[in-house]
Amino acid sequence: MADWPERAELVRILDVVLPDDYAEDDPLVVVLDRVLAAAVARVKLEVGDWDEYTDEPSESTAQAALRMAELLALRPEAAAAASGDPTYQRLLFGHRRTFGVS
Repeated sequence: MADWPERAELVRILDVVLPDDYAEDDPLVVVLDRVLAAAVARVKLEVGDWDEYTDEPSESTAQAALRMAELLALRPEAAAAASGDPTYQRLLFGHRRTFGVS
């Protein structure tokens, strides 16, 4: 199993430079952490029936969370309509446990 993405991964994806002596309460760090938390929550919601005690991210769901974090940070309007993002959808393919009913 994989781990959920960390701040350093998102920093690399976004090509952000954090100073060596940054503080945890630095506004940029706070935003990056918030974006990652929102992305992980979105993936768990889309997988459905996520159990915090027994479920762990797979390589694909972890990467989907990183992709969602990138979308949230760079193009929030695209993140709102992530169903149209082919990369995000491919990463979640086969991992959903619940499906919306029309």
